[in-house]
Amino acid sequence: MSSPSSPSRGRPARLDKARTIRTALDLLNESGLDALTMRRLADAVGAQAGALYRYFATKQDLLTAMAERMVEGVGAAAGPMEDGDWSEGVARLARALRTALLAHRDGARVFAGTHSTGPNTLGFADSLVGVLREAGFSDSEAARALYAVANFTVGHTLEEQAALRPEKEGSADAGDLHEAVVAGDYPHLAATLPVLTSTDFTAHFEFGLRLLLDGLRAVRR
Repeated sequence: MSSPSSPSRGRPARLDKARTIRTALDLLNESGLDALTMRRLADAVGAQAGALYRYFATKQDLLTAMAERMVEGVGAAAGPMEDGDWSEGVARLARALRTALLAHRDGARVFAGTHSTGPNTLGFADSLVGVLREAGFSDSEAARALYAVANFTVGHTLEEQAALRPEKEGSADAGDLHEAVVAGDYPHLAATLPVLTSTDFTAHFEFGLRLLLDGLRAVRR
């Protein structure tokens, strides 16, 4: 007897939405976003390409579903507020989002611009807004802070993954930047080259996150 996830002899595979999303994420991790096509995904699940459109009307719909799966559980990262420290709750959520995106090759590229309204994405947003509202921020401040934190985190991770992408032949890297700065008249950049060319992306992220939190503390005051 054949399993539901395996095609029977002479018959197309029976599609399962959850399994199809998992397979799409596997293909993403294997070859990257540019190589992920609907036809390749259909081949991987043993189905006709047209059958995928039963669940995903466009490739963008597929990417949205993948983004939603990536951030599963991220909204629970805020945890309890120790001594009423809302900033730590916001920081934990931002770090969890970054970690979730880094767990997948080109994860930030997939997530950026998808605007999922699924429970995982909305759960993250609700948790972050909730931390801020409970800390005394107004509704508008909490909402705009959500955008600021999410956009910073996704944007940072997008650049981080681009810098580490294995197929980025021909693109600028730390060595190119070093040579260009040293060869030109950029004394301030030259003085800061060790940091500018550093691949300690966690340090870069934490610095930017600290700036955001300091700004939110000023707003609250």
